[in-house]
Amino acid sequence: MHSVIADYFPVLIFGAIAVVIAGAMLGSSLLFGWQKPYSEKTSAYECGFEPFDDTRRRFDVRFYLVAILFIIFDLEVAFLFPWAVSLSRIGWFGFLSMMGFLTVLTVGFIYEWCKGALEWD
Repeated sequence: MHSVIADYFPVLIFGAIAVVIAGAMLGSSLLFGWQKPYSEKTSAYECGFEPFDDTRRRFDVRFYLVAILFIIFDLEVAFLFPWAVSLSRIGWFGFLSMMGFLTVLTVGFIYEWCKGALEWD
């Protein structure tokens, strides 16, 4: 009878090796890297010119809407791959469930588009 530790021992060894290699890379870059900071190198960077406004100002809500749309459609793609692979096993119920999911996302996208949330004036 195998124990759980024996089953996961190769994974633990692989993880330990990964941590050692990552630590060696970070350590060597700190030891051997040329680090001569100067005022221009350490200054704030914003599109090639000096910042002209306070960093704590409020952003337009459209930034957040676009970010939420990106996350939603990114997750949609993440759901589509396993669905497409297992479509032959899940049958019509799985197909109709995904069509319902895509319909809800499409209606939400059309609503945001009609409200003008994606237009940048």
